[in-house]
Amino acid sequence: MQYHKKVLPNGLRVITVPMKDNPTVTVLVLVEAGSKYETKEKNGISHFLEHMCFKGTARRPSSSDISTELDNVGSHYNAFTSQEYTGYYAKAEYRYLDELLDVVSDMYLNPLFDENEIRKEKGVIIEEINMYEDLPQRKVQLVFEELLYGNQPAGWNIAGSKENIKNIIRDDFVNYRKKFYTSHSTTVVVSGNVKEGEVVRKVEKIFSQVPELKRGKKLKVKDTQLTPAVALFKKETDQVHLILGVRSFDAYDKRNSVLDVLAGVLSGGMSARLFKKMRDEMGICYYVRANADKSTDCGNFSISAGVDSKRVKEAVAAIIAELNKLRTEVVSPLELKKVKQHLIGTMYLGLESSDSLAEFFGSQEIINKPIRTADEIKKEIEAVTAKKVQALAKQLFIDKNLNLAIVGRFESKADFESILKF
Repeated sequence: MQYHKKVLPNGLRVITVPMKDNPTVTVLVLVEAGSKYETKEKNGISHFLEHMCFKGTARRPSSSDISTELDNVGSHYNAFTSQEYTGYYAKAEYRYLDELLDVVSDMYLNPLFDENEIRKEKGVIIEEINMYEDLPQRKVQLVFEELLYGNQPAGWNIAGSKENIKNIIRDDFVNYRKKFYTSHSTTVVVSGNVKEGEVVRKVEKIFSQVPELKRGKKLKVKDTQLTPAVALFKKETDQVHLILGVRSFDAYDKRNSVLDVLAGVLSGGMSARLFKKMRDEMGICYYVRANADKSTDCGNFSISAGVDSKRVKEAVAAIIAELNKLRTEVVSPLELKKVKQHLIGTMYLGLESSDSLAEFFGSQEIINKPIRTADEIKKEIEAVTAKKVQALAKQLFIDKNLNLAIVGRFESKADFESILKF
């Protein structure tokens, strides 16, 4: 599972991941431009622009022209926008590499931004926002991020507000793209049954005209907390969705492998502590999971669950008790071994396809993080000790760091503030 990196004369980066005898190939173009690069007035434009790249180019004037060409080669294709970057990808049988490169690059390089299509797509995005508002599992994530980061890019909705979407005009796309869609902010990843030299030559020819400008800047996240915090979003739901979390650290921190093992102890499979406690013993939820979110300038560690409204306090207390156990008790050698094997095994299982490998290597490169192979990550996980896990738990899990976000039929924060303590 090796990769090759080449920086072109204009600064654009090419990552090639050869997979001998693999029947597929994936082309992924990543741009260092996400919602953290936006202003409050234009929040949502990164995501909106991603949509517009599918709405037509000079050579393929309509979205149907793009989709038909990709469908004709049996391609799986899509795009995504995060806080840190935007991605465009297509995957198909490896013999269609040229077709995939041609279409994906065309969308990236030559979007039309047709005003009539912009008008229509506003309705699509507003309905997408409505959809996520109606999904409490997604809504609680937004409530949690706003609780942590407030009125700064890390606390805003990636999709933006409905009002912003209505007000965005064609010039906004042109100006934003000119500022952020540059050679130094772009990485092209090609993985699958390909040869490095051939890929680099083709990518260099296609992307040679990308503006050779420096990356656009973003504001650094202000990340402080002095007391426990609660955020409630009242919604008439049959189930309460909650996230209990703490601030952690960014993607470059050397403790991330320890944090991953800590998360694995809590929710690494059906034999993990939270699943056994919350579902098997208490019968209080269907899903419960721990997650470590690592960004370029901040991070958080959270536990999410959906529970009966009458048992919310009981659920929060049970989660805090499990976190406290990590602070006060050393994980046994047998459990630690199981957790490590689970993390390593699921990592390798998740890297079997060309698209998963493209995102694995590309996401590391686009945030300017030294690329690690799966084998290198495996060694880091294996080096984690039980004492390191306990030390990190003691550092993170303290009263003033606690944050609780809830979507459900509640209005009083005081009901929950009193239980946010170890």
